[in-house]
Amino acid sequence: MNNENRHILLVEDELNLAGIIKDVLENQGFKVSSVADGNEAYFNYLAVKPDLLILDVMLPGESGLAVAKKIRIEDDSTPIIFLTARSMPQDVLNGFESGGNDYLKKPFDMDELLVRIRVLLTRNRLLEQHGILNGVVEIGEYQYDVKRSILLHQGLSRQLSAREGEVLKVLYQSRNRLLTRKDLLVQVWGDDDFFSSRSLDVYISRLRRYLKPDPLVQIINHRGFGYKLIC
Repeated sequence: MNNENRHILLVEDELNLAGIIKDVLENQGFKVSSVADGNEAYFNYLAVKPDLLILDVMLPGESGLAVAKKIRIEDDSTPIIFLTARSMPQDVLNGFESGGNDYLKKPFDMDELLVRIRVLLTRNRLLEQHGILNGVVEIGEYQYDVKRSILLHQGLSRQLSAREGEVLKVLYQSRNRLLTRKDLLVQVWGDDDFFSSRSLDVYISRLRRYLKPDPLVQIINHRGFGYKLIC
């Protein structure tokens, strides 16, 4: 992937770590803007419109979770990676609920950060090329506004979280075809580790509940292998 002109906003208050991350990313050809305060993060996001954000969870001022929630009100497509010193399952789920696409637990390897960045940027670019991010698609009796993550059914609308929207989007792209659990995890989370796998189960259950009014729409679980969206 050509990193030239790809702009990353880094929000990290540990200055030594922020300096290392910035140097590594710039050496890989990325343009990097860096701030150390949660209160400044949203305004910098508006100013630079980055291709990807790296947000520390614990920040002076607003937390990284609060910043992500604010961004997701108007932007559900720009990838967000959380950096966190916490790794309890509920902490991870809170990050995803706030609109995060991935997370890394400190301390982490810089090569791993680069891999996750490349996965998210490549996936985002492919979705844009396929024109799905701006469309409204039919899922049985439902209309799904992909860009706004809104599910419409018989005049009623449901606002999906950023993560719910991503899972449904990937399932829809492979509709009526079996999608392996690993492929789904990698496409949405960037890896298939324990926390990501547990989170996927939560989001699949929610989507099944949202889609239940139309019996012809189902998310089938092929145990031990993967999922299929029938519509």
